[in-house]
Amino acid sequence: MSSFARLKHIQDYDQVSYYSVCVGDDPQTFDDQDSLYESFLKTQGEVNRKKVIHIINWLKEIGERYGAQKHLFRDEQKQGEANALPPEGTNRRPTYTEAGKNIPNNLRLYCYRLNEHVVILFSGAVKTAKYAQDCPNVNPHFAEANRLTKAIDTAIKEKDIRWIDNFSDIAFEDDIIMDL
Repeated sequence: MSSFARLKHIQDYDQVSYYSVCVGDDPQTFDDQDSLYESFLKTQGEVNRKKVIHIINWLKEIGERYGAQKHLFRDEQKQGEANALPPEGTNRRPTYTEAGKNIPNNLRLYCYRLNEHVVILFSGAVKTAKYAQDCPNVNPHFAEANRLTKAIDTAIKEKDIRWIDNFSDIAFEDDIIMDL
């Protein structure tokens, strides 16, 4: 059985445009479907609200202030093109605080940083192991993110997704469907 994906615009900030993808077996249902990122917000927001807000604050900070600089994204041990948020380090602002202490946020949002201006947001979960591929919670999300990065790269090479404004954003037809 084939799977398909379609890009969906999420949010524009001064420095970064964020997109996500809808994934499924029937492209006809994409209009009525949440993107992976929107599903992540709903699912994780119910059980990890403070951790989700921390990641949203990072998306805003990156989008408004820094741009999608490589050092602001977690490199998941070079196991693929997908990166993760939040950035490493407990004292980076915005910080994640529990019981008055800055601690690491173990919730991961997987994404694909195309450049400093465009980021594709996927999904994630709470990471419980050192490596994403060893964690039963995040491994499926990480594997899917890497599969989607390949489909996005192919769509860019085939000009289904095009760079505009000197690589500051992307353009695509709303009905572009990527095979997975």
